[in-house]
Amino acid sequence: MADKSFHLSRETTIAAPPERVHALVNDFHEWQAWSPWEGIDPAMERTYTGAPTGVGAVYAWRGNSKAGEGRMEILESEPQHVAVDLLFAAPMKAHNRVDFTLTPAGDGTHVEWAMTGPQNVVMRLMSKVWSMEKIVGPDFEKGLAQLKVAAESA
Repeated sequence: MADKSFHLSRETTIAAPPERVHALVNDFHEWQAWSPWEGIDPAMERTYTGAPTGVGAVYAWRGNSKAGEGRMEILESEPQHVAVDLLFAAPMKAHNRVDFTLTPAGDGTHVEWAMTGPQNVVMRLMSKVWSMEKIVGPDFEKGLAQLKVAAESA
């Protein structure tokens, strides 16, 4: 049977300084400009609580069957790293960690977007056909491309 946990990551280089990229990742209000999931449900309900940005900022959503329902909270925020606790309530329950690592690269920023988490029995069985790489990898690629556009056009 497949691994009991998964690790997925994608990387890109953005022609913008780390502080600009950090500002887009560290503020959940900014995610509407680049998150690959924001356009899935135009009527999605969003709730922002806790700190306005950085550690303690919380974003919850509830949408159609494709958008699902969940909650994110920023756990760590430093100039070169943002860690997010991600809890999916629907369509499938999951509890993962998301990390954005921002490394200066010349005049720009190298960005790694990673997600790790446990895989329950159902997820491990499903991974034989649909791995997290296949399910979420393209979304991360789309999100990084949109983050690149948002950061470079500011």
